[in-house]
Amino acid sequence: MDIKQLRDYIKKFSLEDGDLGSQGYNRVLVQLFGYLGHGKSSFINSCKYVLQDGENFQEHAEARETDHGLTMIRNAYPLTDVITIVDNRGCSTMNDFERAEVYAQLGNFIPPGQKVNWKYNFRTMMDELEMSELEPNFTDFIVPIFVYSARKQIQNEEMKEVKIFMENCVRMTGVVPIIVLTFKTKGDYMEIEKEFRRIGAEQVIAIENYTNTNHMKTLGRTTDILMVIHSALKNVTFRLEQPRNPKRERIERKKFLLNYIHQIDLQEENERRSEKLKEFGIYPEKERRERDTMRSICSVM
Repeated sequence: MDIKQLRDYIKKFSLEDGDLGSQGYNRVLVQLFGYLGHGKSSFINSCKYVLQDGENFQEHAEARETDHGLTMIRNAYPLTDVITIVDNRGCSTMNDFERAEVYAQLGNFIPPGQKVNWKYNFRTMMDELEMSELEPNFTDFIVPIFVYSARKQIQNEEMKEVKIFMENCVRMTGVVPIIVLTFKTKGDYMEIEKEFRRIGAEQVIAIENYTNTNHMKTLGRTTDILMVIHSALKNVTFRLEQPRNPKRERIERKKFLLNYIHQIDLQEENERRSEKLKEFGIYPEKERRERDTMRSICSVM
């Protein structure tokens, strides 16, 4: 497809086009995730830009090329009457609690426009999840996108975290996240693409974002960005070929998140209990054996 065909397909996309119709969905919600400073906000600006005529670039989402990130509020930006793209808060480490907050954003349990605060206890997370039931949202078809900068050095621990995130995205949405590699010309994106495909990515698209200082439209850059949106919509069309139940799917997402938070709480409680026992000289079996072994070695020496 050329640029005109891609743009027309996106602008005319309707959830009613399939044989089974919209099945209760009324919006495609393209959700962006990733680490701090990898270009999520710039990607939103680029998506808005390539869907318009001319070269009047506007910065809809505030973006900055740093490792600290700016997004604190879960902001939503309409691309068409049917498609909305969401700039979720980026992670720094993706530890258990941050990952739980990411899943709360993914599952639409945090309303757009609300500030996302990392929480580090079970009760606060549960309270927020229950508050989401005041106005439950089950009419958005969620498509996850993971944004990663090609100029970053890949770390094995990061890839392990992303693999877990990708697997849980499938469990929550039924869609394998599309991987968008930003800063295409500033790193070895082909090597990074191999790493993402190794951990299960099905679609990896490298792009160069448009910015305030570099926004002359080119064929390649525009096509790459349009292809990301096109791929997201193809995922929607594919999933809507089968019977869906938006209300039930939201319940399943909530059950997943409740269980995830509960497991975090159990782990935290076990660690607290272990530390408390150590204060009284009582150690878990494994640590006790290791301590006794060290004592035996020391006594021989």
